[in-house]
Amino acid sequence: MLARTVVITGASSGFGRGVALSLAAQGYNLVLAARRSHLLEPLAKECGNAIAVNCDVGNPDQMEKLAAAAIAKFNRIDVWINNAGVAALGAFEDIPLADHLRVLQTNLGGAMAGSHIAMRHFRRSGGGTLINVAAMLGRTPAPYYASYCASKYGIIGLCDALRQEVATHGQQDIRICAVLPMAADTPFFDHVANYTGHSLQPFPITDADEIVAAIVGLVESPQDELTIGLSATAATIAERLSQTITHGMTGAMTQLLQIEQAPESPIDEGNLHRPAMIGTGVHGSILQRLDVERQRPSH
Repeated sequence: MLARTVVITGASSGFGRGVALSLAAQGYNLVLAARRSHLLEPLAKECGNAIAVNCDVGNPDQMEKLAAAAIAKFNRIDVWINNAGVAALGAFEDIPLADHLRVLQTNLGGAMAGSHIAMRHFRRSGGGTLINVAAMLGRTPAPYYASYCASKYGIIGLCDALRQEVATHGQQDIRICAVLPMAADTPFFDHVANYTGHSLQPFPITDADEIVAAIVGLVESPQDELTIGLSATAATIAERLSQTITHGMTGAMTQLLQIEQAPESPIDEGNLHRPAMIGTGVHGSILQRLDVERQRPSH
């Protein structure tokens, strides 16, 4: 039996890197994409039967080249994982419009481009699995995450619509999966553009390895929508029971923790417009930083 081929965007760190290493251990062919070639090349060597493709997912032409590289090397694509993502956090009007649009271009535009390519391929080949990494903020929004929420709401809507199309055509062998993680201890918060004026204070934080394992599980056992961890499950239930109360509580808690109680921090455009040199592993520095901040005496 031929090894299955998986395309992973955002593979240089975080979930993407963790998924790549896990799937490599299981013998998959891997096509690893990200902007940071200096991290991808050694990762591809570590994974074995893998190739590295420099790719900005917000550029549709580069996404087409990514697919072409996958076909040229392995002659097939069985699973496509749209994982790459960025964020600009802060009061909506304080963030430059160009940064908001860059978030949408990368997160939603990248997922649209990858899904378009994957669906074309899957329809021709008769089957495949598309995995789009969204977020719980695509179901339960939070202030200061406006464009990020918009992009993740869009990804969930995209998945819902594609599932309807697949069902109407009776294409049961094409699966569309949406992953809805909470904030996790990846380099994501080392990379985000921060316009809040304060140190970022995400809550709650999920173990990155738990989310990586969940994404890997979808490769063999796809399901339509997957929330990960007790906090995500609780948020989903709360949203269904009372959207007004849930959104009110989320907004109040974010305002308290992120603005009123968080230490001051300089403005930083993060990795929106160019790759970041920091944050190269599966896990990031968020937990260590939060621990240090909590031990500082308050004034």
